[in-house]
Amino acid sequence: MNALDVRELRLRLPGTARPVLDGVDLTVAPGETVALVGESGSGKSLTSRAALGLLPPGAVPAGEVLVDGRDVLTMDAARLRELRTGRAAMVFQDPRAAVNPLRRIGDFLTESVRLTGTMSAADADRRAVELLDAVGLGPELMRRYPGQLSGGMLQRVMIAAALMGDPVLLLADEPTTALDVTSQAEVIALLDRLRERFGTGLLFVTHDLGLAAAISDRVYVMYAGRIVESGPAEALFERPRHPYTAALLSSTPRLDGPTGRLAAIDGQPPDLRQELTGCAFAARCRYATDTCRDEAPGLRPAPGRPGQPAACHHPLEGSPADV
Repeated sequence: MNALDVRELRLRLPGTARPVLDGVDLTVAPGETVALVGESGSGKSLTSRAALGLLPPGAVPAGEVLVDGRDVLTMDAARLRELRTGRAAMVFQDPRAAVNPLRRIGDFLTESVRLTGTMSAADADRRAVELLDAVGLGPELMRRYPGQLSGGMLQRVMIAAALMGDPVLLLADEPTTALDVTSQAEVIALLDRLRERFGTGLLFVTHDLGLAAAISDRVYVMYAGRIVESGPAEALFERPRHPYTAALLSSTPRLDGPTGRLAAIDGQPPDLRQELTGCAFAARCRYATDTCRDEAPGLRPAPGRPGQPAACHHPLEGSPADV
């Protein structure tokens, strides 16, 4: 059984002419790291939050979001609370926005399991100390306040808090954006070690393709609320099939890449207040034809390249530099 199964997920919001999520399918197996990448506004965070039932006001969902085999979209408030304190957890972008600065770290770590009766106070304290050790921090932090910790240390605390309920699924939504480069590398390595140690499925949401390449087994590329390509990380980054994936890779700085100005993706994603016909990327794609503008492509497998489907009428071959 997968840690996460998203099947034909659609999400409509008030004031939009089309779904903000439009038929999203993705899976995360136990012990697997899956990256969800794309520009800001592509729907990555909405997709990850749907796994916890954290939907915006007025949202109308359709499809299935299965965590450990149970559909989150049909859960009542009590079962959602149980899910969020046990089977699934999220590490958010800014750790300081998620903690009360007036409460000690120990109280923050143990609060959810104590209030839900999952553990006794003594067991919760022991579990918190074990997890602080697992993320490379000492037991003395139980008595400290958030303001006494650096950003990197506090993000480690957030990861420990996410693991308190022994989740099958860990959602990491841009967890390193607020950190310096050194702390970013430490947190990425830590997530990878903990995923192996606890066998937790990890969905890593990011716009940074370098981070996605460093940590993920598989990658989903998202654009305008749709999955446009997916596949094993190494194959997808070396030989992207969708022009959007290739454009993202070409705009990513690399030590072994060309010097000078980075390539840019001209234009903007389509407006949610307008109906959309054809491929969502057609207006920004140099390979677009009338077919692309008139007919939305579905995800199609590539001959000889199993496991790397792309939603494109004219899929690419070759490396990003060739396209």
